[in-house]
Amino acid sequence: MTVEASRHPEGSRQRARSLDTRSSATGARIAFGARALVNFCGNDYLGLAAHRALKDATVAAIARYGVGAGSAALLGGWTEVHRECATRIARYLGRDRALLFSSGYLANLGTLASFAGRHDEIFHDKLNHASLIDGVRLSGATSTRYRHGDVDDLARRLAASTSTRKLIVTDGVFSMDGDRAPLRELARLARAHDALLVCDDAHGFGVLGGGRGLPAECGLTQHEVPLLVVTFGKALGVSGAAVVGRDDLIASLLQRARTFIYDTATPPALMSACVAALDLIERDDGVITRLHANIGRFRAALAAAGCEPPASTTPIQPIVLGDDARALAASAALETAGYYVRAVRPPTVPEGTSRLRICLSAAHEPAQIDGLVDALAHTLDSLPATTAP
Repeated sequence: MTVEASRHPEGSRQRARSLDTRSSATGARIAFGARALVNFCGNDYLGLAAHRALKDATVAAIARYGVGAGSAALLGGWTEVHRECATRIARYLGRDRALLFSSGYLANLGTLASFAGRHDEIFHDKLNHASLIDGVRLSGATSTRYRHGDVDDLARRLAASTSTRKLIVTDGVFSMDGDRAPLRELARLARAHDALLVCDDAHGFGVLGGGRGLPAECGLTQHEVPLLVVTFGKALGVSGAAVVGRDDLIASLLQRARTFIYDTATPPALMSACVAALDLIERDDGVITRLHANIGRFRAALAAAGCEPPASTTPIQPIVLGDDARALAASAALETAGYYVRAVRPPTVPEGTSRLRICLSAAHEPAQIDGLVDALAHTLDSLPATTAP
């Protein structure tokens, strides 16, 4: 198996992307043909993707609604279970209303293009997800990128702006480093400069704030964070996304978001699975507690093995190795030891920061985490300090 890479330099074998074909359900252990590996690569943070309750809900919904939605939401594709999912998500997050999208990517594209245009200015973190970067481009607004997590840099850029309408756009938890956005400070700046704050909390939803995400962890309501994007393919273990927020903003999004209006609605069965996932975590947040216990165990074991843990305290634990060859070699060594951890290289991450992106799940057993740390420590000890470019 080879690993994720970039499109340049042209023809580079160290950055040529390829696909590994999985032959099992996702989970703490996965299979590629006859080879089974312990999976530390996925975003199934709560281990719900193969949960019996979600599978049962999916099967029941297929029996009632069929496989596909059959049309766009506005042309009859919006079912009772879509409405229930949107209502439940909004209530769970303490927001007025939610609109469902087929993916987080489409949610971000549609949201930014709906609320900004060529006479407006969007201020966005340099390490935001590609979907947010593409959403800024699609909107036609002036693009102003501020240094990662640098509130002072953002404040200077906001103060210098002459645009009438301003948006501040950020990931909640950054997908490659696992660090949190300074959301309280961003909300303060948004109020001071009359800017609309949009937070993509794909990796915080279901994980932080008792499951309600980074805004809840920061004590921020929809007054401070008017638009919140959450995805269902990570902690909920399903697929799809929602934009949640003030009633007037979501009503406007319904009228204007092209990636909602002109897209076939998400299959009803998947929305039923999302409702089942919400049922599970609302009834018992012990699965979230287990996830954080596993994160703590991994970090403590790393320290005990003489390896400095990453700064992140979220499920995303990056081990930055520098150049591509070291990251590839480490990934291959871990695979040989029975662990699936892909290497991530530019342009997904900045030059010189190729890494192993380790992701923890509530489904991992203590022995699996300890085994990974042992294999990782051995691998890091055996790697050369650097390699030639």
